[in-house]
Amino acid sequence: MSHRVNKLALATMVAALSTGLVACKKQESSETLVAQAKQYQQKGDINAAMIQLKNALLANPDDAEARFMLASAYIENGDGAAAEKEIRRAISLKYASDKTAPILARALLLQNQPQKVLDETAEESKKMGGDLTLYRAEALLALGKREESVALLDQALQAEPKNPLLLAAKGRLAKINGDEEGAMRLADEALAVAPQSPEALMFKADLLRVQRKTDEAIAQYDKVIAAKPNHRSAHIEKAYLELTAGQYDKAQADLDKAKKITPGSMLVTYTQALLDFSQNKNSAAQESVQKVLRVAPDHMPTILLAGALALRMGSVQQAEQHLRKYLEKNPDNVYARKMLASALLKTGQSPDALSVLTPALKGDSDDLQVYALAGETYMQARDFNKASEYFEKASSKAPESAGLHVQLGISKLQKGEEAKGMAELETAVKLDKTPQAGMVLARAQLAQKNFDKAANTVAELEKKFPDNEVVIELKGLVQVGKKDLAGAKASFEKAASLKPDYYSATGNLALLAMAEKKPAEAKAALQRFLDKNKKSIDAMTAMAALSAMEKNVPEATRWLELAQTENPDAVGPASRLITQYLSTNQQQKALTLARKMLATNPNNVELMELLAKSQMANKDTDGALETYSKLAGAQPKNAAVQVAIANLHMMLKNPTAAEDDIKKALQLQPDYPVAQIAYAELLFNKKQVDQALAQARAIQKKHPEAAAGYLVEGDILMKTGKPAQALPLYEKSLAMAKSIDSLTRVINAQRAAGKNAEADKRLAQAIQQFPKDARLQFLQVELSLRDKQYKQAAEQLEAMAKDAPNNPAVLNNLAFAYQQTKDSRALATAEAAYKAANTEPAIMDTLGWILVEQGGDVKRATQLLQQASTKAPQSSEIRYHLAMALFKSGDKAGARKEVEQALASNAPFSKADDARALLKQLQ
Repeated sequence: MSHRVNKLALATMVAALSTGLVACKKQESSETLVAQAKQYQQKGDINAAMIQLKNALLANPDDAEARFMLASAYIENGDGAAAEKEIRRAISLKYASDKTAPILARALLLQNQPQKVLDETAEESKKMGGDLTLYRAEALLALGKREESVALLDQALQAEPKNPLLLAAKGRLAKINGDEEGAMRLADEALAVAPQSPEALMFKADLLRVQRKTDEAIAQYDKVIAAKPNHRSAHIEKAYLELTAGQYDKAQADLDKAKKITPGSMLVTYTQALLDFSQNKNSAAQESVQKVLRVAPDHMPTILLAGALALRMGSVQQAEQHLRKYLEKNPDNVYARKMLASALLKTGQSPDALSVLTPALKGDSDDLQVYALAGETYMQARDFNKASEYFEKASSKAPESAGLHVQLGISKLQKGEEAKGMAELETAVKLDKTPQAGMVLARAQLAQKNFDKAANTVAELEKKFPDNEVVIELKGLVQVGKKDLAGAKASFEKAASLKPDYYSATGNLALLAMAEKKPAEAKAALQRFLDKNKKSIDAMTAMAALSAMEKNVPEATRWLELAQTENPDAVGPASRLITQYLSTNQQQKALTLARKMLATNPNNVELMELLAKSQMANKDTDGALETYSKLAGAQPKNAAVQVAIANLHMMLKNPTAAEDDIKKALQLQPDYPVAQIAYAELLFNKKQVDQALAQARAIQKKHPEAAAGYLVEGDILMKTGKPAQALPLYEKSLAMAKSIDSLTRVINAQRAAGKNAEADKRLAQAIQQFPKDARLQFLQVELSLRDKQYKQAAEQLEAMAKDAPNNPAVLNNLAFAYQQTKDSRALATAEAAYKAANTEPAIMDTLGWILVEQGGDVKRATQLLQQASTKAPQSSEIRYHLAMALFKSGDKAGARKEVEQALASNAPFSKADDARALLKQLQ
């Protein structure tokens, strides 16, 4: 007999069975499903009940009882919005108002809408008591109408003196009014009436929790759970007590039960985040926090936890945002104030940190952390008198705290009270059972160059902590101070051997080797450390620094790239590499890395600024403006960011916006010299010369010790053709700050004032003193070109090209000098410059003009010059060159148009006479 099955017959059978199953399911009425839901509710299985109720509503969407029961189930799960939706549908289906009104009130309370509770249940309240009265009393309390709430409960209790819910509610009011004894009495009264009332049991448990009777509270929560096993809040509160007691496994077990009761509960997710945070499971905590904030962005406890978590994980800006938002709603929370102050101190915002702490400092606080933070804030603000005052207050409340004596000692040292400062540090050493205070004392003695005392302090530390790598390293630093370099080297080597991943000792070994002019030995020490710590950011950064000192730029870049590759998520190595790329004309690499890092660190202000700089380097001015605007949002009080935005608006030919930006910067920081200088330049650009000069002199008055004000006034006078008046201002700025920038201005002013011999002598002396300074070299070249000493300029540029063979500016000027001397190397040099920077209009112009003059590829020359003119439309010189290219290619109309535009601006340029001759030829 065959066992093969007819496929068609099998398919028919399966279809028939499926139809039968569907038919059976359809036969279950909504009434049956509601009855099953009630059975599940009696067993405490709310989730199963909800499934049956939803099925009942699929069968009959107008089943009012199913709607009412589903709304009640949502209330059990804490989902006010879903409960409101279902109960309103039940009301529209004419379900009994004495049942729907309390559920509607509860749903609205869960959504923090107390006024709606009062408005929408006013009619029912006239004929109902019990639960509805309770919820209306809660709504009044939420609106701050405490007396009305008490009166309503008293009125209800007159009608129902033994209602446990009303007794518990009145007890909560007593607790709010500070009557803990009365609250407990009412809790006991409620339990006497209804010993198994979950609400009364819960109220008493909450009272015990607030009274910090942890064990009794946990036992009481167990009674709640015994009376109502699916009481989610009891499990959550019990878990909270267990996690604060460090009983993490028990807390997790209770939370798991709460999750089973209400799988998607926001409160359960929040408590899970709190538990993970308590166990330093930061990633898990962050995931839970984000889940809560997605559905409840204004849940204040989660926002506070998000701030604490961000601060711990180093996302300081994000922490600041969360904590500020929390304090807007909860200004009296001292814990949040302390965290926000800490976050602000980490970003150097001591004035803001102080304003955050000020409310907590009013009166005689018992919180020594507040005083310690205030001391730290004043330390950062360099107000050492105030810092000492607050550290003294903190120390008086905890006289046995070594850490506070250390902070007090440091503050006194900073304010110049050396004897008192040292005495505080010595007290800290006596109290401290760790080496920390002794280390601070030794470092203070080293700073005072009191090497003998430092040696004694370290010797005592070494007796107590002979294998502590930091103590041994300190011994080496003392030996360096006493000129015992051999001993220092031995100490640093020992410290490095005690803890192979302790970089500081190796770093000091490398510094010691460099001081002895032994770079190979420094590299060897760093390489030994890297052999054991392949991902060490510090060691690779130090290797890069050594390579840079040796002028080996490619090697320095390689080390920075390796540090970033080995630590792809770390911001520090990426920031240093982006900066290196920008300084070595690798703009596209800088941009790519900045974008990648900011995508994973969207709130990092350092990366925002580096992205903006990378965009500017890549000529993406609009993109840079957008990025700096985001940075201004993240740092609204940063005046430097506003100045950067102003500069970008100027580049985009929007001086009105730039002026607004500068004024905003000056509002934020009125004495900010960079903004003051920018404002003077802006006034000059608006042709308000007198106002610009007045602003420059105001800078001199506000900052008499700074050269900036004199440089600005000198620059304005130079631009207005008054070099003789500018010269003494530049000389004054040079006397105040021996800078190359001031010196080059002096030389240019001397030249412009006709003092060529003095200028040339000054420049020669400067180059002799600083032979490798690129600014002086370029000035020398510029003067040679200005004097039409093209052969001399070419020789100077050739020398520069040996040090910087791929520098586009050097190559471009060299190509120009070669062309003027009819040197055949002109075109090849211009091509090399174009290869190094093919988007620079000056470089496109040089290459294009050489092609025109040499009679080469005129079509390519025209294309290059058109691109250059588009990028630099104000350049009359480039327009003339383009006109000549068009003329040579036979486009006389185009040539005439360009030469007319070149001459229309009336701005002087070197080929102006040739341009006029060309125009005459074309007419």
